[in-house]
Order: sequence, then C-alpha cells, then structure tokens
Amino acid sequence: MGKKTKIGLAAAAVGAAAWAGSKALANPQFRPAKEVLNYERPIVLAHRGGAKLAPENTLAAFNRSADLGVHGFEIDIRMTKDEEILVFHDEYIDRTTDGAGRVADMSLDQLKAFDLGYHFIDLEGKHSYRGKNEQVVLLRELIEKFPQMYINIDIKDDPETYEGSLVPSKLWRLIDSLGVQDRVAVTSFYDEQIDRFNLYAQNRVAIGAGENEVRKAYASYNSQFGHLYHPRADVFQIPVKSSVFRLDSPRFIAFLENLNIPVHYWVIDEAEAMRTLIKAGAKGIITDRPDLAVALISEMEE
Repeated sequence: MGKKTKIGLAAAAVGAAAWAGSKALANPQFRPAKEVLNYERPIVLAHRGGAKLAPENTLAAFNRSADLGVHGFEIDIRMTKDEEILVFHDEYIDRTTDGAGRVADMSLDQLKAFDLGYHFIDLEGKHSYRGKNEQVVLLRELIEKFPQMYINIDIKDDPETYEGSLVPSKLWRLIDSLGVQDRVAVTSFYDEQIDRFNLYAQNRVAIGAGENEVRKAYASYNSQFGHLYHPRADVFQIPVKSSVFRLDSPRFIAFLENLNIPVHYWVIDEAEAMRTLIKAGAKGIITDRPDLAVALISEMEE
C-alpha cells in the first residue's frame, strides 16, 4: 500500500469518526410549533394580493383573492416618511403608479394621492383599473380587514437606512397591539431584520428564513453533517432555484419538514409547476395567479 493511499484511508477514517461522534452527540433542533403554520393541506398565498389579477398591493387585489378562497397573502412592507407601515414592494413608487419618488421620503397623505392602478394591465390586455381610485394600503388596514387570513410580511427596508432601523420595533408593536401574533409570519431577505424583529417578538411570532439562513440550511443538507443544523426559522419561503442550486428537491423539502419547518415556494404562476412542487412536499404556493392555485389544490384533493 502506497503512502498516499495510507494517508487517504487515514483521513477517511478520521472523517468517519468525526461524523459518527457528532451524530451520537447531536440532538435534532426541531422548531417549536406555531399556530399560524398549523395546517395539514398545502396553502395558497396571494403574492402582493394576486398581482396578475389586479393592481398589486391594492384592496382590489386582496378582495379578489379573498373571494377566490386563498388562505392568505404574501406581502412586502415599507415605512413612510411619517413612520407608517405601508404594504408596498418597491423602494420607489413610480413603477406601479402615476407618481414618482422614494416611499421613505413621502408621507402617507402624499402616497395616497397616487393611482396604483395606473400602469396595471389585466390578463386580457386592458388597463381595467386606471382611475378607479386604488390607493396604497396600510398594514394595519389589511390585517383588520381580513381577520381570517394568514399574512406573511416581508420587511423590505434595508437595515442600514433610517426607516430600516425603525421598522422591526414598529412592526412588533403593531402586531402586539392588534393581538395577531398567531396570524402572521415575518421574514426578510435581510437576516439582520429578522433577528432585530425577533429581539422584540421573542419567538412569539413565526419567522421566516433570510438569505444567509437559506444558504446555511442548504449547505448543511448537502453535507454529511445535516444533523448539526440548528434552524433559526419557522418557515422557509424560497424560489425553486438560487444561482445554480435547485431548492425544490423532495429530499431538501423533507430535510426541513423533519425539523418542523414547512416550505413555501415563490413566485409560482404555472399550474404544472404548482402540481410538481405540491407532490414534492411543498406546504405553500406563493403566486400571482391565485385563481389557478386554488383550483389546482381543490382538484388534487378530490
């Protein structure tokens, strides 16, 4: 046996011993159950209210999706100049309205002057909501108007900005004052915003996984040391692919499910893609086409 072979075998033996030792000592870190995530069948979350059926983040969209029978909404929030929490995705308001400017530089009254249906084109190619007085919506208004809905809240403001530094605490105070800890989940692409929010919430609200947490989970899943992964999120809301990595394999979904972490996928607008993900174990479909998703899940349950 050559020297290189002996060294290789020794390294393999050390690695196997390390894996066996860590496996023996590790205790699986299951996430505690959260009421909002207590569902047996897959759910449909209307992305920004159902952005292909009506102007995104408007009451027209939320009402239409509610009428279709969705289980909840997936929304983004930003803070206005007068520190109101707005249901809105973009940093600048001009993409979806007849106005222009940065959300954080405008008051709520200024923002309410814009027509959110101005640029919307429906599935038939018509501007069916222009001039229909579709205005921005406050998070408080949305929660109070739809008391039956699960609302997934994505913090969009950068933690390094003034508004981003305030929103975690203000969001917690709003959730607490409305008593909806068991109706919402809070997430962000910024892991720091999730951590800041949870400093106030103290695990009383379901939290999602930021980009770093998703990377950590996927790396653990792909290694021999997945049993050492200690999740910091109650739910994963992820795309089917990140860079060159596929995040939609049944084994990855099962890896998280075994830790009591359901997986929701965004933004899925094709019926066959929805069907494939549900069969793979996905517990939620986030979509701009809630009409397709609700019909598909009903069909699969028959």
